[in-house]
Order: sequence, then C-alpha cells, then structure tokens
Amino acid sequence: MAKYPRVREQNIAVFGEAGSGKTVLVSSFYGPTQEGSYVNDLWDLVARQTGQGHRLYQNFLGMRDSGTVPMQTRFANTTYEFSVKLKAGDEPEGKKRPFDELRLAWHDYPGEWFTDDPSSLEERNRRTDTFISLLRSDVALLLVDGQKLLDYAGEEERYLKSLLGNFRQNLLRLKDDLLAENGPLVEFPRIWILALSKADLVPHWDVSTFRDLVILKASEDLERLRGAIAQLIETPEALSIGEDFILLSSAKFELKLGGLEPVEIDVSQRVGLDLILPIASLLPLERRVLWEQRMAIPRKVVDSLADGADVIAAALTGAKFVNIEKLLKQFIKADKRAEFVAKALPMLAAAVAMAGPKLREINEEARAHNDYLRAMLTQFKLDLDQGESDKVIRTQK
Repeated sequence: MAKYPRVREQNIAVFGEAGSGKTVLVSSFYGPTQEGSYVNDLWDLVARQTGQGHRLYQNFLGMRDSGTVPMQTRFANTTYEFSVKLKAGDEPEGKKRPFDELRLAWHDYPGEWFTDDPSSLEERNRRTDTFISLLRSDVALLLVDGQKLLDYAGEEERYLKSLLGNFRQNLLRLKDDLLAENGPLVEFPRIWILALSKADLVPHWDVSTFRDLVILKASEDLERLRGAIAQLIETPEALSIGEDFILLSSAKFELKLGGLEPVEIDVSQRVGLDLILPIASLLPLERRVLWEQRMAIPRKVVDSLADGADVIAAALTGAKFVNIEKLLKQFIKADKRAEFVAKALPMLAAAVAMAGPKLREINEEARAHNDYLRAMLTQFKLDLDQGESDKVIRTQK
C-alpha cells in the first residue's frame, strides 16, 4: 500500500428480492451528501466512479424534485464504491493516524436471482462469480420488504417463509460451486442483519416490533437459513443470523389513494441509512471481540474476520497503531491463544467498550484537536448507540 493516502476498505453485501428497494436505498444513502446544503465537518462522501455517482444523485433528485422512483435494475449485479475522505488539516495527528480514507464497497445482488432459475450455464457461472465477489464482506443486509408485509397482513409467515426459503435454496444451488476448490469457506459474510426496507410504511413500528414479528412467524425458517450458511463456512460458530435487526427507509412516501405510485416523496425523512457506515466500520470489530471472548477461533478465520480490527481499534482508542499491529502479528504468527487473550484482546475490547459520557468526551476532544479519524469513528459509535436508543437498530449483545 502506498504511504498516502492510507486506505481502509470495508465491504457490505445487500440482498433483497426484486422490488424490495435496493436501488432506492443506495441512492438515498449517497444523494443527500451531495446537496449544496449538506454540511459535514469531518469527512466528505465521494463516489469513486463519477458516472455511477451521477446516476445515484440523479435518482435522488428525481425523488426529491419530481416524486419519481428510480427504475428497477433487473439482473444487474452492481458494486457501488464510495470513499469517505477525511478533512485535511495541519494537525500533527494526521501524520500518525492509522489510515486517511475509508472506502465502502456496497455490493448489490440481483433480486431476480432469488426466485428465477439460471437460463444457461453461462448465467449460472455469472451468479457464482458474482456471489464470490461478495465474500469480502463481513456484513450482509437481507432486506424484508415492508410493502410485502402489509400485503400479507395477518399471514406474514407466507411472505417470510418464501423470502427466507428462496434465499436458502439459492445458497444451496451455489454450494457445490463455492466449495469445489478449497472446501468450507474461510472468508464469508459472518454478520447477517435482517433489514426492514420501506419502514416508512409502518411508522408505528420500532425495531423490536419488526424483530418480534420475524421470530414469531419465521424462527424455524431463520434457523434453516443459518444451517445452510453454516454448511458453507469454516467455524460456523462465528456466525450471526437472526440476532441483528434494523429499520431502513429511504424517504417518506405519500401514495396516491388506492395506488402504489407516490404523489410526494419527502427525502428528508430517512431512517437507518446514516447507520450504514457505522455498521460496516465498527460492527465487525465488535463481533470479532465477542466471538474471541467466547471461543477459540482458528487464526486463518481471524485473519479474514474484521481484518481491519487493529487499525479501527487504534484509531478509536488513540493507541499507537504500530504497537497494536506488531502485537497482533506476533500472536498470529505464533498462534499463542493464551497470550493473545491476555494482552491483545483487551486492546480490541477497550475500543468496543467505549460508551456513554466518556465516549462523547473523547469525540469532543478529537474534534477540538482536529483528529478527524478518531472523531469520525467515535461519532460512528455514538450514532450506533443513538440508533439503539431510538430503536432503529438492535444488535447482538
């Protein structure tokens, strides 16, 4: 890696059936950050592909100014690449910080592939190749369509069983291809968050309402999906599915009476999208600490699980990254579990444990000293904590 800028990349995979709102979500994630009125004193969000950024912003402007929803992208597997560029400054902390730029790769898996069989061997291979490209992700979002839940009101299990069953079958169809070369996968999304898309359609729900509905109506189907994923990976104990939930809404949609077409879209009323960057950045670190406290994870799995934990932890706590990096590498090479638990794991756990007034104090101090990286990451953590308080997100504890 070149010395400057020093880059940390996080990946998130988004799965949802056709019409579940994936294109609208990513457009509303990016679009508001490009408005002239948008102000962020810590970082700028930039699309790494100019044309892609223009299309997403065009989608957003269509919703904001004309009340038009982006057209569905059928059979298109797209990776949206964003850079979170920290503000520049003359502060001495800038030269010492572990990285200067956070990149987010948002992988969009075609919704039609959930329900339609491949029409040819070429398409089957394309599906496999696309799925393999998602394996760098620590976090996956599985979208549950709020409109479908309303359509099936009173018998929501019919929709949920279909959704989870189709996804499980899709994984099983890919199983032989995914395992053909090296057997169980070491690198694979380990955190699967169930996300209620179009949450604006059920404004009286909080994340616990959503979670309770899924558990009540489809707990067995969730467990079968977990079992299918467990067949694909090494160390299936390090896997979260059905334990994390979030509400997502791109805007407040006012629909025409008796129809599905919007008459007005209020893009200022978004839910959950500001948590995407915090989730991608911090949740893998938190889950890695949790799992390593509970079980002995093989080193090769740890290497792929939240592999940026060292730099994230160093940036959060203000510790010297070089010291943390050397310590982790020493234990990984020697595979000394006891020493790792005694010396290195507490450093990672300290970053995870930051909360409450102390976390806010650290954030304010970082802002005052123009330590943009630490300020950004502590703000991400504050945002996650606020999301929990507002009952927008619920994570495993």
